Amino acid sequence: MYARAVAATTTAILGTAVLLTPTCDARAGEAGEPTVIAHRGASAYAPENTLASIDKASKLGFSWVENDVQRTKDGELVVIHDDSLQRTTNVEDVFPGRAPWKVKDFTAAEIARLDAGSWFSPAYAGTCVPTLKQYMRRVEHNHEKLLLEIKNPELYPGIEQQTLKLLGNEGWLDGRHLGRLIVQSFSADTVRTVHELKPALTTAYLGRPSVAELHQYAGFTDLINPSYGSISNGYVSTVHALTGPHGRPLEVFAWTVDDAATAWKVAGYGVDGVISNKPDVVRAALDSD
Repeated sequence: MYARAVAATTTAILGTAVLLTPTCDARAGEAGEPTVIAHRGASAYAPENTLASIDKASKLGFSWVENDVQRTKDGELVVIHDDSLQRTTNVEDVFPGRAPWKVKDFTAAEIARLDAGSWFSPAYAGTCVPTLKQYMRRVEHNHEKLLLEIKNPELYPGIEQQTLKLLGNEGWLDGRHLGRLIVQSFSADTVRTVHELKPALTTAYLGRPSVAELHQYAGFTDLINPSYGSISNGYVSTVHALTGPHGRPLEVFAWTVDDAATAWKVAGYGVDGVISNKPDVVRAALDSD
């Protein structure tokens, strides 16, 4: 089952273009194990969604990282999870009179002034919120692969087109990179839009559609990525039985798994990937099973 699923997210998703692209093997461990994706980078060990977090994932030996993209007041794409800057930066100190400190209400230059590391550890003081362009260049430098989430698209009209334009400008929509990139969202409309704009690109829907709805999603997404607590062996098997937009079975990446017991459980369901803040813990568990 896993070998079949790996094929679905790697070469065959590109259809006829597959002959021009390298095989993409997302596995971090032994054959037969799920892919392990470092959630917001290795976010248990470095501040999430920063360059430091994907550097840490690389040092731990993980090629797949996940991130979140939002947009500033002046139209710059930045990598941050929350729609507010409050939790992961010192924005309250730098701009005390501008609550609720929404990303969309600050310019890129203002966000660049913020410290996005001290909240996590003094060792990361001065770490910046990266722009998506900076982030993509570091992913490329690290030879990593990316699960990119378009976050809160309802707040940022046109962010799908803007994200794809930036990815294209950075060379990430060519045949050499398509096997290293998945774009996902909690918004089915956003996933559908991305698929329509760039049909060769691998897409993923974040959530758990009902069994009755799954066939609709199979028209525009290659993966169904639900929370680990919402799935079962039967659900995963049902997803795998459906053929996605590139003529291959749908896959399942489960999130967010940070302990051995849960890693063993979801691997037993037959998931194709595990998204984790502690990818090393998950990999060690799967390797010992």
